[in-house]
Formats: sequence, C-alpha cells, structure tokens
Amino acid sequence: MLKNEEDVIKIIREDEWMMDILKAAKSLNLQDWWICAGFVRSKIWDTLHEFNERTNLPDVDVIYFDKQDIDKRIEKELEERLKDILDVPWSVKNQVRMHVVNNVPPYSSSVDAISKFPETATALGVKLDDNDHIILTAPWGLADVINLEVKPTAHFTETKERAAIYNGRMVRKNWKSTWHNIEIQYI
Repeated sequence: MLKNEEDVIKIIREDEWMMDILKAAKSLNLQDWWICAGFVRSKIWDTLHEFNERTNLPDVDVIYFDKQDIDKRIEKELEERLKDILDVPWSVKNQVRMHVVNNVPPYSSSVDAISKFPETATALGVKLDDNDHIILTAPWGLADVINLEVKPTAHFTETKERAAIYNGRMVRKNWKSTWHNIEIQYI
C-alpha cells in the first residue's frame, strides 16, 4: 500500500485538510519551518490500518528555526494567527530555544531537532516549497513508520534518562489501542 516517499507525499497531497494546514503554516513565512510528528505519522498509520476516518490529533506541531527572535510569546502569537486561518489545535515552537526545554545541546536546524524526536516513526516533517510541492523529511527514513514499527531514535538510546522518557512516552501514548498492528520496541 505505502512503500516509499512518493506514496507518502501522494496521500498527503490528496488530503484536502492536510493541504489546507500546510498552506496555512506556509503563509507565516517562517524560517526553516515544518509540520511534523503525529501530523505525518498518524496519516501514514491511518492509511495502513485502512481507517475510514482520520484519527484525532491532539495538536498540529509546527516547528521553525529562527535565531533572531526566540521569545516564547512570538510562538503564541503565531498560534493565534494560524487559528485565525484554520481552527485546529496548533502548537508552534522555535527549535532554537527548545534544546533548553529538552535539556540537550542546541539544535543546528529544524531537521536536526526532528532527528532527535523520541521515535523514528515520529521523526518526520512536511512542508510546502515555493510552488506548493510537498517536501518530506525523514532523518531516520520511512521504513519504521511504513512497517508499523516504533523504535527509539539514537538520541533516546544515549542515556538512561532519555530511555526512561521514551519508555514512559510509549506507555502514556498507548498507540497500540488505536493502531493495533504497530509493534513497539522498548529500551
């Protein structure tokens, strides 16, 4: 059903709701922006599970990388601007400051931040280029998410503390109750 990047881009392009969200985020003209994580992963898993209805997303994660203005208030203002365009649960975060929140060394870009998400299946991002073509980033590849395998990224296997965060997250998320075919690897 889904075998590669082209297939993933196709299912997103054919989803009017997702395209509207991508266009809204693009309208902010943020530096190094992506919509990431569950927005992409859930679409893939919903498709692979042949769901007729979209799984509810707790939020739509928009990330960007702007060294010029790292005030957290800007992120809230951006969320409000997006809500004025589309009423979805936006979450906007400047990755320049998120290393402090996550207690890790600074990220070099948004894709670097995505590569350090907890799971390979969630370390995904999409955005639109100047011609509204979808660009997909998958620092750990697409094999795990397409094969319904949830594994930690290398970043979360480096320390016992991060491994504990990953394992706790797997329990809290309880994704298997929604997507019964996934296999979760604990550390």
